[in-house]
Amino acid sequence: MKLAISAALVGSASAWSTLTMKAQTPNSRRNILQKGAAIATAIAAPAAANAYAVPDLLYPFEALEPYIDAPTMKIHHDKHHGTYVANINKATEGKDEVDILELQLNALEAGPAYRNSGGGHYNHAFFWDEMAPPDEAKKTKPSAELEAAIDKAFGSLDEMKAKFEAQAAPGAVFGSGWVWICASSDGLKLVGTPNQDNPLMKGVTDEVMFPILGLDVWEHAYYLKYQNRRPEYVSNWWNVVNWDKVSENYAYVTENKAGVPVRG
Repeated sequence: MKLAISAALVGSASAWSTLTMKAQTPNSRRNILQKGAAIATAIAAPAAANAYAVPDLLYPFEALEPYIDAPTMKIHHDKHHGTYVANINKATEGKDEVDILELQLNALEAGPAYRNSGGGHYNHAFFWDEMAPPDEAKKTKPSAELEAAIDKAFGSLDEMKAKFEAQAAPGAVFGSGWVWICASSDGLKLVGTPNQDNPLMKGVTDEVMFPILGLDVWEHAYYLKYQNRRPEYVSNWWNVVNWDKVSENYAYVTENKAGVPVRG
């Protein structure tokens, strides 16, 4: 259990050190006892739950230009992701800390705060780290193992991209949601989920699956630059996908049969 030492502790300790035996009238002795009790309470009190945090980006807000603009990145990261983190911290206040990855499995059963805000935190933390500036992203490529899995499931990387873009279209994921490439018991699968749901959550898809690549198709992810042109946003997004990271995700989930851990 984390311990919270409040600012009152510093002030109380300072006041304690200035007292002398000469000044110990009954009232002053009572004050000393009260201050001592306040110190003990401050030391013993558990910290308010603040288990989750928005992770810093691995690149500047403007780094994904011209494909994702800096104002969108800043609002998306600081405001939207920040709100999900604030809400899941509020929902879990006073409870044992659980890694955000572990929170996903039973999120539907746990309730809307876990499903929406817990899912929103995991999804966004996952999303930031799979992208890189275009000059860096173009130097990355799927590992041999991932390429073989893509070819087996979709025919080729280009065919996978085409199917992914079709799944990300407004008619396929209506309104807000995500599109994922996941490792399943039967190879790679393409999945669309509504709102902040993800395939790690029991009950969202036919089986629990482990995302290795995911795209946010909520309007807040693209509207400042693309307005209603979601397909253009999706096709441009490939220019910032870090295939080295996606390959790392694939290696992790196939070896561990578990979801990818995220920062924050």
